[in-house]
Amino acid sequence: MPRWEPGVRERLVVAAVDLFSEQGYDATTVAQIAERAGTTKSTFFRYFPDKRELLVAGQETLSRLLAEGITEAPAGATPLEAIAAGLGRASSSMGPINRALGPRLKAAVAASTELQERDALKSVGLAAAMTTALIARGVPGSTAHLASEIGVLAFKRGYAEWSGTDRHAEDELAPYTLAALNELRAAMASLG
Repeated sequence: MPRWEPGVRERLVVAAVDLFSEQGYDATTVAQIAERAGTTKSTFFRYFPDKRELLVAGQETLSRLLAEGITEAPAGATPLEAIAAGLGRASSSMGPINRALGPRLKAAVAASTELQERDALKSVGLAAAMTTALIARGVPGSTAHLASEIGVLAFKRGYAEWSGTDRHAEDELAPYTLAALNELRAAMASLG
C-alpha cells in the first residue's frame, strides 16, 4: 500500500464510525480502526491525534466554507440571508459519504458522553466562524452571534433530515439546510 494513498482519511472516518456503532466508542481502539480501514496505526496518527478527533474530520473545511459563503453574500444581504449563503456554500461540499455516515454518526455520538462533548465543541467552532464572518460584514456582535447560532441549528436540522431520509440519492443537502433556516426564521417571527 502506498504511503499516502488517496482516500485514507475518509476510510479511517468510515471505519471508526462503523466500529463506534457496532461496539461502542470506548471499546474501539485506534488499532481496530486502522485495521478496518486497511492501514496502520502510524498512518492513523498522521491524520488524527486521537480517535475522538475523527468526529470533527472536516470541521475546518466546513467552517471555512460557511465563512466564505457569508463573506461572498451580496452587500445588502441581511444577516440571515448571509447565513443562507454560507449554508448553501458549505452544503455543496457534502456528498454521498456524508449522507451515509449521518445516522451511524448520530448513534455513536448519542452513546458516548465524550463524543457528545466533542460534538458540542464542533458546533461552537462553526458558530464562531460564522460570527467572525458576519462581524467582518459590519453586523453588530449580538446580532452576529444570534444569526450564527441559528445557522448552526439550521445546518444540524437540515443535515439530520437529509441523512435520515431514503429520498432520491442524488438529493443535495442545500435545500434541506435552507428549508430548516426558513422554518427557524418563521419560528422566530412567532416569538413576538
